[in-house]
Amino acid sequence: MPSVPLVLCFHSVSASWPSVLAVTLDELERHLVALLRRGYEPATMGDLLTRRGKLLHATFDDAFAGAMDAAGVLERLGLPGTVFACSAHAESGQQSLEVPELASDRREYPSEFQTLGWEDLRALADKRIEIGSHCVTHAHLTLLDDEHLYEQLESSRLRVEDELGRPCRFLAYPFGESDERVREAARKAGYEAAFGLPGNRSWSDSFDLPRVGVWRGERPVRVRLKASQLGPIVTSAKSFVGAFRRS
Repeated sequence: MPSVPLVLCFHSVSASWPSVLAVTLDELERHLVALLRRGYEPATMGDLLTRRGKLLHATFDDAFAGAMDAAGVLERLGLPGTVFACSAHAESGQQSLEVPELASDRREYPSEFQTLGWEDLRALADKRIEIGSHCVTHAHLTLLDDEHLYEQLESSRLRVEDELGRPCRFLAYPFGESDERVREAARKAGYEAAFGLPGNRSWSDSFDLPRVGVWRGERPVRVRLKASQLGPIVTSAKSFVGAFRRS
């Protein structure tokens, strides 16, 4: 069976937040090094859209503050990455992720919910980290009416472009959720491609590209298993919403 790209989905990078969403820096590096040693080739977002094979790309949803430390690991390994940011959370004075599913953790670990502001995101972009959209707020897109759905998609893209001075080409659906209506709206909103979690593993829809979620405490062998064609059968990987509710 031909090899397909592997796009990893991380969220927070933190040693002090005991959530499944928060891998440590050591865990992050361990996963990436293990995959590179098994023959995966570092790939940009552009590579993912034009090539097939054992390509590897790392993504970070929500633009948690730990993405700055993660960028140092990627740079050292020569691995391209993308940070997906909610435009409302990047505003000055409002740099705090608010997701109802994480309300109890947010009360107990408030500092862990700090997200990157525009200055930080510009610094990452200057280090050749792609900055994509995670919508305006972390909304359940499939539950929105058409007007609010399009606003979440287009407004966030335009704001990222305005603040960073470069195209915002890619989208990650909050909670990994999409349906046909949401995917069509993402096309109309001007994105080149969008990522789900898990997404369509056949790589047949550029607006439902697949990713493998990586959670705290997982060993590299488990991540490789989830990435394999047998992954959905052999292991029960957590969904994004499931991970929130288990954290």
